[in-house]
Amino acid sequence: MKTQIFWADWAHFLQRFGLQNSVAAVLEAAGPLTWFFAQVVYLGQPFLDGARPESQWQALASLLENREESRSFAAFLREEETH
Repeated sequence: MKTQIFWADWAHFLQRFGLQNSVAAVLEAAGPLTWFFAQVVYLGQPFLDGARPESQWQALASLLENREESRSFAAFLREEETH
């Protein structure tokens, strides 16, 4: 699943709360734990549907399952902070 279509929206949300650096650091450092986080997102979808559309939760879980994509998103967050 291509998750990049949501990256700008997610980055904006995280920037509003000053969380972009923290999330980037967790994505970079968590390694295999991101797979566990993906499972939490999958399990939590029924409870989280009101906060974001289901497609975004699916995309987030997919991103977390893919280590390379997680690191790319972390780099994107760090890049967005400098703009």
